[in-house]
Amino acid sequence: MLSRARNVVAIMYQSYFNMLPTKGKELNEMTREEARRKIIFALDVDKLADVAVWAERLSGKVGMFKVGKELFTTAGPAAVEAVKQHGGEVFLDLKYHDIPNTVAQAMLAAGQHGVKLANLHALGGAEMMEKASQAVRKEFSGTARPQLLAVTILTSSTQETLQAVGIDRPVEEMVVRLARLAKASGMDGVVASPLEIEAIRSACGPDFLIVTPGVRPSFAAVDDQKRIMTPAEAVKAGADYLVIGRPIAKAADPVQAAELIVDEIVAGA
Repeated sequence: MLSRARNVVAIMYQSYFNMLPTKGKELNEMTREEARRKIIFALDVDKLADVAVWAERLSGKVGMFKVGKELFTTAGPAAVEAVKQHGGEVFLDLKYHDIPNTVAQAMLAAGQHGVKLANLHALGGAEMMEKASQAVRKEFSGTARPQLLAVTILTSSTQETLQAVGIDRPVEEMVVRLARLAKASGMDGVVASPLEIEAIRSACGPDFLIVTPGVRPSFAAVDDQKRIMTPAEAVKAGADYLVIGRPIAKAADPVQAAELIVDEIVAGA
């Protein structure tokens, strides 16, 4: 009788124990919506009409749209407005690098367009980043303030690329050095290769944003990126946002491609 009672108690305890982790698992597991919000679709187009097509097609399927130099030079702020008209948020990827006052004014203008993310080059130095941060934080508050990112080393760059312009330090060392400088200068985060995510996270802490291009899902070609990871690998390493363009844009079904990337992120989380 005693043995049977012990067995019953053991079964009841195990049943109760099995129920306890459920809440924890729900907290740790990434939902499809959380995964979707990590995707920034690169609008690598040069016509305003194409912006509207992509924004309508992918709004709700990705978390944000990247407006870069080619598109902004061709279409100007109308490209940002076209995305917003379809309910999308914008990463204004213009990589400002100029004298401090000019960059600060450019960042203020970006904020006036209601973008969520805007960036500059960390190689522009501490004063440039500090003035931009101070100007934007003075002008905007709360969710109206764009989050400011510093580009570290472009994902197309290699050690040979750096050496050719007189930088003899290893790529990862330079990336971490620039990330630390960006944080100390008031930046909210950095744009960096996925291969440097863990080093940046270790150096700059859990709340520092990391936006990473150089992400190629398992079904896509590498193209011209040199330092890459899959979406699942990048998120697992600690990336907050993934910039992805051609693997979605060149797919036979772009919406399905976006969903496949969400699948990869969730599966790897």
